Amino acid sequence: FATLEHIFSHISFSIISIMIMIHLMNLLVREIEGLHNSSKKGIIATFLSITGFLVIRWISSGHFPLSNLYESLIFLSWSLSIIHIIPYLGNQKNDLSAITAPSTIFTQGFAMSGLSTEMHQSKILVPALQSHWLIMHVSMMLLSYAMLLCGSLLSVAFIVITFRKNIHFFLKKKNYLKEFFFFGEMKSLNEKRSGFQNTSFVSFPNFYKYQLIQHLDYWSYRVISLGFTFLTIGILSGAVWANEAWGSYWNWDPKETWAFITWTIFAIYLHTRTNKRLQGQAINSAFVAFIGFLLIWICFLGINLLGIGFHSYGSFPLISN
Repeated sequence: FATLEHIFSHISFSIISIMIMIHLMNLLVREIEGLHNSSKKGIIATFLSITGFLVIRWISSGHFPLSNLYESLIFLSWSLSIIHIIPYLGNQKNDLSAITAPSTIFTQGFAMSGLSTEMHQSKILVPALQSHWLIMHVSMMLLSYAMLLCGSLLSVAFIVITFRKNIHFFLKKKNYLKEFFFFGEMKSLNEKRSGFQNTSFVSFPNFYKYQLIQHLDYWSYRVISLGFTFLTIGILSGAVWANEAWGSYWNWDPKETWAFITWTIFAIYLHTRTNKRLQGQAINSAFVAFIGFLLIWICFLGINLLGIGFHSYGSFPLISN
């Protein structure tokens, strides 16, 4: 079983590495149809490899593989690969591939090389984890993390492209003002300005940027909305499990506290998107999502590595060499 786990994990990591190179070639050189199609097949092969690893791990350990940080990171990588595959099932263009593919390889790479060898070994569950709530709670939390991370990264891309666009427009406007004060020809300035406004979204690069911004905003909102739903289910199921295991629905454990803070931030994000007074300020919502992105890593990875609180079952120190 250990050999099969090793084979599946390394196959998936190798395929994703090749896919990253394909994406870079298509982005930096030119899009090649054959390479583009092979990337679709590659992510399916990656998904099947990670699925095989999880199934073998489940059979060998006798419990669902979510008992420590290593298994959680592999499951998170599996969740990201699902998000990558879903658009292809509907024969749609995958606007999320630039986010999901690198996220998958970095997550799996950290799980395989950034953690101690001891964490890679499957162990018997402690009594508190021997519950049917393990699959429900942890899987919902990790699926929500995957979706919220993707949605937040899309919001970060939205911020970067929007600011670059605004800076470019500001520099253009500044040049026009210099011409006006130097020549004193208001008519000429108005003609140039009107010409710029008429062509700013007609020319291909600017129209492409406008479409890209719209797609980023569209997908970030919908992915975060779905992730927020899973996060809510995960927190509620965790509260029920906590009452069974520890006799209380909420203990203000560090993990619980940061999960609640993360939930609150994304609730604010959704409020800014649904409130009619704030709907036109997408950039503000994107900044809120960026804050949520940082909080997710604190909640998921930071607390686990510190090994504090009731949720420290699978925490081990990072390898030092």
